[in-house]
Amino acid sequence: MCVNVGSTVADVRTRYYCVAMMKGTLLPLLGIGLAIYVGLCAVLYLLQEQLIFLTPPLADGDRHAAGLLPDTTEIHITAYDGVRLHGWLRHPPREKEPRGLVIYFGGNAEEVSGQMHDASMLEPWSFAAVNYRGFGLSEGRPSEEALTADALAIHDWIAKRKGIDPDRIVVFGRSLGSGVAVQLAARRPVRAVVLVSPFDSLRSIARKQYPIFPVSLLLKHPFDSLTHAADIEASLLVLAGARDGLIPPEYSRRLHDAWAGPKRWVLVPEADHNDIHTHSGYWPAIREFLTSVGSGSPTPDD
Repeated sequence: MCVNVGSTVADVRTRYYCVAMMKGTLLPLLGIGLAIYVGLCAVLYLLQEQLIFLTPPLADGDRHAAGLLPDTTEIHITAYDGVRLHGWLRHPPREKEPRGLVIYFGGNAEEVSGQMHDASMLEPWSFAAVNYRGFGLSEGRPSEEALTADALAIHDWIAKRKGIDPDRIVVFGRSLGSGVAVQLAARRPVRAVVLVSPFDSLRSIARKQYPIFPVSLLLKHPFDSLTHAADIEASLLVLAGARDGLIPPEYSRRLHDAWAGPKRWVLVPEADHNDIHTHSGYWPAIREFLTSVGSGSPTPDD
C-alpha cells in the first residue's frame, strides 16, 4: 500500500514506485480490454449476415402443404444475376381479370410458405410470396443490395403476367421485409404499401441492440427506409405492436410520420413482434385499407 510519508526522498521514491506499479497493472488491462472490444467489433462485422439473414430452409411437409392449397401455384423467378428464386402465387377463385396483387416480403427468419395459408384473408386480391435468396428453396446468398434487386425482379416479372393489373400492385413488408418493401416502393410506381412492425432504419435498431459498438461503421446492410419515405407518394398502412420489444412502436412511427403519401397508423394493443398477426383488428385493418386503395381513393391519415 502507498502512504503519504512527507516531503522526503523516501516519499518521492514511494510515489514513483506507486505510479510505476499502477502503470504496470492498468496498461496491460486496458490493452486487453481494447483487444477484446476490437475483437467483438470484428465478430459483429464478420457475422452480421448470419445475424440479419437467418436463411431458414423449406421443409418438405411445408412445401407439400402449400402445394395443396386451392388456387395456388409454385413460381420460379430468375434474378438479375441468374439466381433462381422460389415462391407461390395465389389467385382468388372466380375473381375477374385483371386482378390486383399483393406481394409479400417476410421477416429475417421467415420462410414464406406459411403466409400462403393466410392468402384467403386478402381476397379479392391475388397474393404472391417469394422466399429471399438463401431462404427456402431460393438460391444464392442474401444482402441488402441483392434483396432489393430481387424485389424489383419479382415485381417486374409478376406485373407482366397475364391477368395481373400492373396499376394495382401493393407491396407488403413485415419486420425486415419492411426495408425491402420500401426500397421497392421507392423504385416502382406501386399502388400502396403495407408495413407490419417496420423500422426507420436497421442502423437505428442495431444501435438499440448494441449500444456500445460503432454500428454505423460496422453495418453493411443499413436498410435505411427513412431516407426514402419523403419521396414515396403511394398510400401507406403501418401496423405496430404496442408491446413490441424488438422494434418498439416509436421506430415504426418515425417512418410513418416521414411518409409523403396518404398514410394510416394502427397500433395493435397487447401485440408483440411475433404475434401481432394473431390479434383482433390486424386483418380487418389490412382488408379495409386494401378496399380503399383498390378503388383508388386515398387512405386517411390517423
